[in-house]
Amino acid sequence: MLLRKRRAMLRARARQAAFTGYVGLDRRAPVSEVARALFRKAFPDHWSFLLGEIALYSLMVLLITGTYLTLFFDPDLSKEVYQGSYGPLRGLLASNAYTSTLYISFDVRGGLLIRQTHHWAALVFVAALGVHMLRVFFTGAFRRPRELNWMIGVTLFMLALLEGFCGYSLPDDLLSGTGLRTANTIVMSIPVVGTYLSFFVWGGPFPGHIVMRRMYIAHVLLVPGLMIALVAAHLLLVVYLKHTHWAERGRTNRNAVGMPMFPQFATRSVGLNLTVFGVLALLGGIAQVNPVWLYGPYRADQVSTGAQPDWYVGFLEGALRLMPPWENVVGGHTLMWNVLLPAVVLPGVLFLVLYLYPFFERWVTGDLMEHHLCDRPRDRPVRTALGVAAVVFYAVLLAAAGNDVTAMIFRVSLETLTWIYRVAVVAGPPLAFLVTKRVCLALQAHDRKLLREGEETGAVSQSPEGRMREGSRPLGAAYRYRLLVRDVPAPLSRPAVGSPRRYRLRAALSSWYYRDRVEMPATTEQRLQVSGRTLGPLPGAEEE
Repeated sequence: MLLRKRRAMLRARARQAAFTGYVGLDRRAPVSEVARALFRKAFPDHWSFLLGEIALYSLMVLLITGTYLTLFFDPDLSKEVYQGSYGPLRGLLASNAYTSTLYISFDVRGGLLIRQTHHWAALVFVAALGVHMLRVFFTGAFRRPRELNWMIGVTLFMLALLEGFCGYSLPDDLLSGTGLRTANTIVMSIPVVGTYLSFFVWGGPFPGHIVMRRMYIAHVLLVPGLMIALVAAHLLLVVYLKHTHWAERGRTNRNAVGMPMFPQFATRSVGLNLTVFGVLALLGGIAQVNPVWLYGPYRADQVSTGAQPDWYVGFLEGALRLMPPWENVVGGHTLMWNVLLPAVVLPGVLFLVLYLYPFFERWVTGDLMEHHLCDRPRDRPVRTALGVAAVVFYAVLLAAAGNDVTAMIFRVSLETLTWIYRVAVVAGPPLAFLVTKRVCLALQAHDRKLLREGEETGAVSQSPEGRMREGSRPLGAAYRYRLLVRDVPAPLSRPAVGSPRRYRLRAALSSWYYRDRVEMPATTEQRLQVSGRTLGPLPGAEEE
């Protein structure tokens, strides 16, 4: 009885202390206003919006496990004879970086689990970030007013590639050392300044003596700090600009409909967080990844068979392998086109296109309105086809990164396989574009048929004249709304004769983007209602 009273008294004191602290903080900062606005924030409940959260929670796992690993890792390239727990490598000369990695794997309690969980979290983080960006691209969620958030996402993806490369290069094993040697060649291929950049980064000729410490600082301090700042900015913009949502009854371009942050969204988000943590820990415990003890310490005069980087930078490796051996000497300088084009120009053009695409599409459409409704990919066949063509281009380069392994497994000629990939990387994207565009138009035609004839019931009836007829029923109101409410701009009108070339180019591109379309059967009243639901938001509109 006395113990029960004491517990009640402690709880009352704790509640009073919490209330007093909250009141004191609220008097000095706008806590109540911020909390009220945040708790009323509407979050969509579609599964596709969880991809960004998976990336966020994978980043949290990376930060936690990476902090633990920094306590034991030594980024030193000084050589010493290995005398650790792993018997097959005893007596070999290895760097302190490699030795400390083996120490984490075999001597630190839970070290191998943490190291493998860290590696799996990096793979999942980049994958979730990439798929999240594809979702944003295919649904048009990068349009005004979210262009800045799209650019932040592209920058995050670029930093994630850099962070991953630095991370798997730190152990100084034979596989990562080969990748670092490739990076040195890429830097040296830059005309005029390449040699100077290489000497500056590596501290002299390869393999240098200070590059590992510089990469370690970039991996644990510089790049993570930039990524955390960009993630914070991204989340703030998401809260400020509101989420996009799919066209459904009650959801228009002028509101934000969804579950409130607390308690519905918070409960689901916490569950997803725990699931991501659990799956990554499970993978770290049962799925071996990057077994550096099998590769051995790095030596500049050796390279292992089947040496490929992690998948997210595999497209660069594939581009290097497919590029013909083109070189020129100009003014005493060797221009290494076989390295410069696939490893410097290609990624530069890729990220430049990603940065500028929202502004390019806005220029083509002439659309300055805000958009909060997601596009169905089939309703934008050219944009969807461009995205699929880019994915196919990336997939071919990624497959080409393992052409030696594929040739060995299937016992085919490496030269023949390389030429197959060269043809595929040129012909594959245009073919994927054409097929995807036709599929999107076919799906639009199917939607029009559903609106006209309704859904098939599976029943077949026979008229008195003997004619067989399939049974159908009208579409439900929610399904009809989803098919009719779409925001597809019309092509721009042809400019007058003698107009500037940029206007003629803009009109031609607009026609190419939007001339192929399937109009949905709708009455005049329905078209007016669709126009009202796709209009831009009114000033001061409140979210629901």
